[in-house]
Amino acid sequence: MNYPISLTLLRIFFVPLLVVLLLTKGHNLDLWAVGVFLAAACTDFLDGYLARKHGQITALGILLDPIADKLLTVSALISLVELGLVPAWMVVIIVGREFAVSGLRAIASAEGFVLEASDLGKTKMVLQVAAITTIVLERHYEALRMADFRLGTILIWLVMLFAIVSAAQYFLSFWKKLDLSVKRQAPRAVRFRVGEKGQEEKVGQERDVAAR
Repeated sequence: MNYPISLTLLRIFFVPLLVVLLLTKGHNLDLWAVGVFLAAACTDFLDGYLARKHGQITALGILLDPIADKLLTVSALISLVELGLVPAWMVVIIVGREFAVSGLRAIASAEGFVLEASDLGKTKMVLQVAAITTIVLERHYEALRMADFRLGTILIWLVMLFAIVSAAQYFLSFWKKLDLSVKRQAPRAVRFRVGEKGQEEKVGQERDVAAR
């Protein structure tokens, strides 16, 4: 097992610890939860960097990395809903987006192509980390609170916005690649002509328009 996959598995193992620290009442346990969450988020950026640098990109890593990301962020968001810090309907939209994109990637893989992570998706991930961290820290630091609203509220709205827009981008990319894949795999009809001796001769191939 290479280092990138080890970091990805470590991120998965952080998930139950994060949930316990967030939901357990105790002196500054939520601050410890923030530390665990940020450490886990760092492994997300580090495992991808190491995999690319050392040429250790594997099928297992490609499969586990998005699963680990979603487990980490979704578990944190659901915990914040349980604590009454984030509206449930916003988390439903964000989590629903994660399941939709995961399903789309699975379909794309079955069709023989890959949906690469978009810049909007990466931005959404960064905003999620910032939003979750800020929302927890606002309970301890007044500087993060504004007059009429909280910084964490602004960030979670941005997360939801980027979640919706990036999901639309993934779906558009999927349909374009699927259409291209279907065109490449469409059967071709063979044309024949009658030769000088009355025999049929193949003269070329023509894409069967009806097969499209």
